[in-house]
Amino acid sequence: MDRLQFEVPVRITTAPGLPVEEIYSVEQALDFLQGWPVRRQGALYQAAFNACFGATVDLVETEEACRAFMAFCRVSRLLARDMMVPRKRGGEARGLRA
Repeated sequence: MDRLQFEVPVRITTAPGLPVEEIYSVEQALDFLQGWPVRRQGALYQAAFNACFGATVDLVETEEACRAFMAFCRVSRLLARDMMVPRKRGGEARGLRA
């Protein structure tokens, strides 16, 4: 397996009604990020870009870059619904009831 390949592809959808795209690697994530509109590039975008770029030069682990890219996609509302992971809430996440 290529060292820059994600363990699980990141599934995104760029607009309602469009097909889901799968991002399989750091290189694909970088390609996507480089096409992102400049006016929408904020701190989370920069963190994802830096992490993905860092992975290409062995400064960042591939899965750390994947997590940064997923965080960017989640906040930007690009993450496909089947990639959404429920947030943990206090004791409820451990099976405890309030």
